[in-house]
Amino acid sequence: MAGTTQEDVPKERPWLLHVDESSTVQGSGAGVVITSPQGEDMEFAIKFDFKSSKNEAEYEALVLGMRMAQDAGASHLLAYSDSRLIVKQVSREYEAKEDSMVQYLQQIEELKTKFKSFQLQQIPKERTLKQIPCQN
Repeated sequence: MAGTTQEDVPKERPWLLHVDESSTVQGSGAGVVITSPQGEDMEFAIKFDFKSSKNEAEYEALVLGMRMAQDAGASHLLAYSDSRLIVKQVSREYEAKEDSMVQYLQQIEELKTKFKSFQLQQIPKERTLKQIPCQN
């Protein structure tokens, strides 16, 4: 997990963020589901106007999801991704070597400061999103 320790976990329920990338021959995009503490889902499918690798698309999804959760009023955020690489880089267990990955990590670090608590956990691919179709 990246972010806070068990002692830092808020007593109030966190907002949930599920992110996943989408890559096809036609292009790439992302799916984002934000769930409020009351259980209300906000679902987004985003098509990128630029070429991206799977890892870049996953980072884009996380950055966009964090920004949207902040805009929606989240103060405690628990995020889920199926990307082992992204989760390990955010937790600093893996070093980001590519310039684009380093830049994404810098964005994530800045966004983390906008929340009282932030955690990122890896989950299996089939559990990342509620089957949001990304229109590529």
